[in-house]
Amino acid sequence: MPILKTVKKIPGGLMVVPLLLGAIINTIAGDYLWTTFDGTFTTYLWKSGAMPILAVFIFCNATTINVKEAGTTLYKGIVITAVKVGIGIALGLLCGAIFGQNGILGLSTLAIVAAISNSNGGLYASLAGEYGDASDVGAVSILSINDGPFFTMLALGAAGVANIPISMLIGCLIPVIVGIILGNLDEDIREFCAPGASMTIPFFAFPLGAGLNILNLFAAGASGIILGVVCTLVTGLAGYLVYKLLKMDYPEVGGAIGTTAGNAAATPAAVAAVDASLLSIADAATAQVTAAIIVTAILCPLLVSFLHGIEEKKRAKA
Repeated sequence: MPILKTVKKIPGGLMVVPLLLGAIINTIAGDYLWTTFDGTFTTYLWKSGAMPILAVFIFCNATTINVKEAGTTLYKGIVITAVKVGIGIALGLLCGAIFGQNGILGLSTLAIVAAISNSNGGLYASLAGEYGDASDVGAVSILSINDGPFFTMLALGAAGVANIPISMLIGCLIPVIVGIILGNLDEDIREFCAPGASMTIPFFAFPLGAGLNILNLFAAGASGIILGVVCTLVTGLAGYLVYKLLKMDYPEVGGAIGTTAGNAAATPAAVAAVDASLLSIADAATAQVTAAIIVTAILCPLLVSFLHGIEEKKRAKA
């Protein structure tokens, strides 16, 4: 039975299929499964194992980076982070200036900034690994700084209340730096780790999905779905176009920032805890951001695959 071949035919299939399976199983039987098998290999692998496995994935990719390309990795990370955060803040502030705190189409300024300025590093890294090169994957170490409520608070005039500890930034960079060093010191290490850059993808994708509940799409209604679509199209296409302008080797990877991170669902409550005037809209914003997480996880791989098809045709003609 050609399961793997079938999965690979789906755009971003190695990431999307396990992620959706995780979300479906979590929605249907998550409460029973994760409670019953708590503290066992079952939950370690399929519920709580995403971050450690993702760290292995990032390290393995880093071993394949030529030390001469380390500057490229840093450059790409800064560019895509600036695009993602800049658009999220700009759209949120523009919406707030024109429509006020309650926003437009049921989407508050809080929900817009929280969803659009925050990207899914795991999904980005997976797509970069499939359609780009090691320097594209390494850029996730910089992109990770947009996790959490910091930029949302910044956009809402609460900067100085939240901060990103320097230890967090260093912690994101260490696996990449160590991987680059070891991979360049020893060719055998590079060859040994190279398969981990692809085979680990399904293993962190499933538990990422297991943190999602598909029913939240219905709780958020059309506004949440619209938020997800806007996030993918606006930031994904912007990332692609910026990469095109900068003549990156794989501009389609720029589209991989068109996502919303799983931890963004906690941002509205975190911001409202600082600014009590936002409490009235925090619950609705949380549901909408959660819907955007699910929608972007489905749409972004499709967008990047589509852009990859366009770029492959151009490369074939060159």
